[in-house]
Amino acid sequence: MKLIVGLGNPGKEYDKTRHNAGFLFLDFLAESWGFPSFEPSSKWKGSVSAGMRDGEKILLLKPETFMNRSGESVTAILSFFKLAPSDIVVIHDDLDIAASSYKIGTGSGAAGHNGVADLIEKLGTKDFTRVRIGIGRPPENIPADAFVLSPFSDAELVALRETFVDIEKTLRF
Repeated sequence: MKLIVGLGNPGKEYDKTRHNAGFLFLDFLAESWGFPSFEPSSKWKGSVSAGMRDGEKILLLKPETFMNRSGESVTAILSFFKLAPSDIVVIHDDLDIAASSYKIGTGSGAAGHNGVADLIEKLGTKDFTRVRIGIGRPPENIPADAFVLSPFSDAELVALRETFVDIEKTLRF
């Protein structure tokens, strides 16, 4: 079994914001793979969709604990299913990567991302796979916290979907 976690914030006001790139990617995967709609789970403090891929069960998780407490949801589901950190892939936004780009890696630090920092703290390790989706740097007159909570433009959403297609092919879930 594999767990794919998309980081973001719950609520309509955050739906298409840069900080919700992880949630948007999971929506893309669920659609692409024909998984059912996400269902809220109080047990796991998040919304979950599940299905099979190449004979393996895959859980898609959107923590509903808000970004800075993402580890609560992830550790709850890991504990329930007896999964190891190596069984998870975490998808999140990254200011330090150009828009429409991404990087995949294992074992790196949080690099200022509070959701990832909480995961590392709660898991007690940074040895899990991360997909960092580039959102680029904000213009000089916009603070980073305001930028990540601002919505993608329609053109950015089109480019983001193309990036999602590339990520899906690269990861081979």
